[in-house]
Amino acid sequence: MGVKKQHKQKLKLSAQTYPLVRRVVQQYVRRHIWRLLAAVVCMLGVAGATASMAQVMEPLTNEVFDNRDKDMVYTLAVMIVIIFTVKGFAAFGQGVLMSYVGNRVVADLQQDLFRKLISMDLAYYNDNAPGAMISRFTNDVQRVRGSVTDTLVGCGRDFFTAAALVGVMFYQDWVLAFMATVVIPLVAMPIIAIGKRMRRVSDRNQQQMGVLNTLLDESFQGVRHVKAYGMEAYETKRADRVIDSVFRLTQKAAVIRSIVNPLTEIAGGLSIVAVLLYGADQVLLEAGDPGSFFAFITAVLLAYEPLKRLAKLNTNLQEGLAAAERVFELMDSEPKIVDAPDARPLQVAGGEVVFDEVFFAYHAKAPALNGLSLVAPAGKTIALVGPSGAGKTSVLNLLPRFFDVNSGGVSIDGQDVRSVTVQSLRACMALVSQEIVLFDETVRMNIAYGRPDASLEEIREAACHAGAHDFISAMPDGYDTQVGPRGVKLSGGQRQRIAIARAMIKNAPILLLDEATSALDTQSERHVQRALKILMEGRTTLVIAHRLSTVVDADIIYVMQDGCVIEQGSHAGLLAKRGAYARLSNEQLLSAPSAGVAEDLADAKA
Repeated sequence: MGVKKQHKQKLKLSAQTYPLVRRVVQQYVRRHIWRLLAAVVCMLGVAGATASMAQVMEPLTNEVFDNRDKDMVYTLAVMIVIIFTVKGFAAFGQGVLMSYVGNRVVADLQQDLFRKLISMDLAYYNDNAPGAMISRFTNDVQRVRGSVTDTLVGCGRDFFTAAALVGVMFYQDWVLAFMATVVIPLVAMPIIAIGKRMRRVSDRNQQQMGVLNTLLDESFQGVRHVKAYGMEAYETKRADRVIDSVFRLTQKAAVIRSIVNPLTEIAGGLSIVAVLLYGADQVLLEAGDPGSFFAFITAVLLAYEPLKRLAKLNTNLQEGLAAAERVFELMDSEPKIVDAPDARPLQVAGGEVVFDEVFFAYHAKAPALNGLSLVAPAGKTIALVGPSGAGKTSVLNLLPRFFDVNSGGVSIDGQDVRSVTVQSLRACMALVSQEIVLFDETVRMNIAYGRPDASLEEIREAACHAGAHDFISAMPDGYDTQVGPRGVKLSGGQRQRIAIARAMIKNAPILLLDEATSALDTQSERHVQRALKILMEGRTTLVIAHRLSTVVDADIIYVMQDGCVIEQGSHAGLLAKRGAYARLSNEQLLSAPSAGVAEDLADAKA
């Protein structure tokens, strides 16, 4: 069974090789054809100069050493200077041109890959670890670059150089040339097999690199929790296991790569010995002249290095193909959330939101919404309350089509969200989540994230309404202050107020507030609540909240449990029913901290 499996793997690799090479060449290499042609000219210059060095050995031996021709010394000296000058400039041109092509291929690949990944829906990110994607984005793409550069240089400079030197060998003595080159086909077969094995090992190695990147991301981002729970030793053991796995695969790849060396060295040694024995015998018998023999030996020795690099070329190519296969696997992924063929822009009249018998599950065996029906009238505020896992966040995920319903429908002003363009749908919404995401940019840029063309005055006005202007003004560079990765230079409350300002400046007709004030103290929350009340006027607002002050003013409160609505009404009406809402309130799932309840109620009634 093991032999059959290996045979199937070899056939699969062979079938995939040509399409992969063709795709890389057509999509990323062919566009640089003129630079490649210029590089080929330079490679021909290197090859010609190297072959000329071998040919110089014949007059050097015959004319200078045997015939004592002093004038030939100066002639050969000038020729050697010219040869090395030509070779130096040709090698420089080839190196610069090939470096440009290789680096441009990397940049183009990364740009296309980022464009693809950023277009994928949330379900894709839930199923794929960020570390694995980053590994493909960096390590795999760099391996593709190395493969492209090595292959092009190998097929160009090394091939032309070897071909030119072999030409010199056949010119000097075709019998010796045949003896020197007969081993090349014999070495080629095991080298091809080694390359295929390298491809499989390289693929596993890159997979483990993705696991390592994921582990590092989790450990460093969660270092506060690691230290709080005293799990440094545990995380170290986890890292040790993955790093050891990467080490073993990397070492295995190094061993496989190095197997080429004894094959080429032994073959080269046997060739040189055969040439030496036969050629020396011919010279001693005066069947050949010493100059031709030394020119031949020089050509053999100079051809040895490019031939050895060509022998390793297949191994490097297979590493690159394994990486290219992983990169294109991501490139070929298609988002599930796409515009329908006849999708049209969303036309928002009032902003009424309707969920009609919606069934939805993130995973087949774990339904999140179970026949949910609710209505958010245009310009009104509805609150979604209920225990954790009731499906509240799923409602906010389905409205902007982060996910699609399994059955039922979600509509805005009578237009099913699946029948309109995704861009127009999300343009009419502003989201403030309890998971605040700020980018490593200025405060100004983070507030204007949804409206890059917003003026500084508009940004300041939004910050004032969100209660953020005072602390922003106190920063060293004000609105031009860098907030750091994920906003680490700001407190939780400051990050949340900037996120609220971001939603305000977007000025969207539909607001989605998911615990939008959860990180604020009571005083800051009251300030922001006043701003949110102004912002909500005339807009349809869906609110998820546990704090009483966020809920009591809602026009309709929907109490959710197990993915469906079990109660609905106003705050006072639901309390009067003494049902699920009243129980949640008594259990303080809806209330603020006890010290702030009275203040919240006073604000709500004011």
